[in-house]
Amino acid sequence: MKVRETKVLRGPNFWSIKRHKLIQLTLDLVELEHKPTDAIPGFLERLQQLLPSLHEHRCSVGKPGGFFERVKRGTWMGHVVEHIAIEIQNLAGIEVGFGQTRGTGEEGVYHMVFEYGEEEEGRYAARAAIAIAEALIAGKEYDLNSDIAEIRRLWFKEKLGPSTGSIVAEARKRNIPIMRLDNDSLVQLGYGSKLRRIEATITSHTSSLAVDVAGDKDKTKKLLQAANLPVPYGDVISDIENLKETIDLVGYPIVIKPLNGNHGKGATIDIRDWEHAACAFHRAQKYGSDIIVEKFIQGSDYRVLVVNNKFVAA
Repeated sequence: MKVRETKVLRGPNFWSIKRHKLIQLTLDLVELEHKPTDAIPGFLERLQQLLPSLHEHRCSVGKPGGFFERVKRGTWMGHVVEHIAIEIQNLAGIEVGFGQTRGTGEEGVYHMVFEYGEEEEGRYAARAAIAIAEALIAGKEYDLNSDIAEIRRLWFKEKLGPSTGSIVAEARKRNIPIMRLDNDSLVQLGYGSKLRRIEATITSHTSSLAVDVAGDKDKTKKLLQAANLPVPYGDVISDIENLKETIDLVGYPIVIKPLNGNHGKGATIDIRDWEHAACAFHRAQKYGSDIIVEKFIQGSDYRVLVVNNKFVAA
């Protein structure tokens, strides 16, 4: 098999209006065009042994085991690669299910598409599915668990964070078109005159001042304190020579973190001695020169999403 072209689809497309995230491969089966699955000795048995969960794929038969029936009767390898690409993502915990394989009009060449979770893991799933099919054809051993682990790793690396993910999930429920614009949290909602862009929980309606204040932990604490909300006692320092004096004022246990950090980067909690405090200080300074030292308070941590002054997710 040869891959002539790989396309990553990110919006309404020829294959589906609803399923925007598709990988499209143009596959040249070469000599396999004349060797459907029923002409490859032991192929079905090896496929069932390596991926028994493919039994749940109904295929055009319309019932569990339908795909295996198609393989037994004889189907082409592009169709097999499609189902493998979907299933190895399912085994990695990614809920996808759509796929199609159609001829291009040129003998032995097919367009094969399948749904993906995130772009990089989708590309990997395509390559892995072809490698798995080729190993099954040749009767070779294959390390499936390694592929599943890598797909899962890439998915977690790329997937949206909890806040952005909640907004995107709600938009999908309302049939609002979604387009991810980068590998972080920049997302487009809708098209044309209705288009809106968000980045994490920042929208085009979020003021620059609000972002600046929220990004500065000390400013945020002062505003909360002015509103009579309890905040942990602490101070901002930039030199380790001031750390011991600040700890004496605050008292163990303490938290040390960058003043302008986010997502917990560089933060160390429940520090109870000088050795760990000094290490935490140097770790925090990798993310910024100003460090906030404050009292550690035992309890649960909640991330709350508020939209239009209404609680919508946690």
